[in-house]
Amino acid sequence: MNKTILVTGSTDGIGKQTAFELAKLGNKLIIHGRNDIRCRNVTEWMKNESGNDNIEYLAADFFSLSAVRDMAAEIKNRFSSIDVLINNAGVYMNEFVITPDGFESTFAVNHLAPFLLTNLILDVIINSGSSRIINVSSIAHVRAKLEWDNLNAEKSFDPYYAYSLSKLANILFTNKLARLLETSSTTVNSLHPGVISTKLLHTGFNIEGAGLEEGASTPVYLADSDEVAGISGRYYVRSSETPAARICMDKSVQDRMWKLSSEMVEPDTK
Repeated sequence: MNKTILVTGSTDGIGKQTAFELAKLGNKLIIHGRNDIRCRNVTEWMKNESGNDNIEYLAADFFSLSAVRDMAAEIKNRFSSIDVLINNAGVYMNEFVITPDGFESTFAVNHLAPFLLTNLILDVIINSGSSRIINVSSIAHVRAKLEWDNLNAEKSFDPYYAYSLSKLANILFTNKLARLLETSSTTVNSLHPGVISTKLLHTGFNIEGAGLEEGASTPVYLADSDEVAGISGRYYVRSSETPAARICMDKSVQDRMWKLSSEMVEPDTK
């Protein structure tokens, strides 16, 4: 059965390739990007190249939580169900930049935005039946240094520290949400897409990586494969379940990250 799939950050890089591969399989795709023009151009390109006309888009800049809220409201207005949500949008910031909401931008875009969006549209996802939430994390999470008093770079800012912390937060969020949804038919999993040649990789690490097809392979697998039906709270690398850093399994750490994240994005999430 064809699915309705939303891929955030899908006007470029891994997200674009992931959406393209899923569109070629005949699914209904919802593209997301920062601005309307880019979204419209990618949507038209994807329709032409995939032969699938069932592609729409949503534009929202994840640097703004109010834009995330507006996007969630638009989703609820336009779509009765979301079978698969792939939280892929992400940034690597070499400089310390504060968002309009007062958050360090790496943490805001990579963690708070998908945390808020997922919670706001969770009823639409759950109502879809056997739905899936997929969070694109990174192997960088294993090197994260979790300092509760420096989540928002209150004490110091380091680009890699901020990035790795946000990717750890992605997995903590995944595992806590999987626990909350364990009695539902909605699954939640996270993944490392590989070291892939994207703008993010070039910005953060100035190196070349593997092709976009490889980067899209694991999120496509988690979105489409019957092999992972009913499996939740796991971390995948190269389409195989892989142990995440030990801290990701600590329920008290998951709970604390959820509580602090909820407080940051209030009043929308408790």
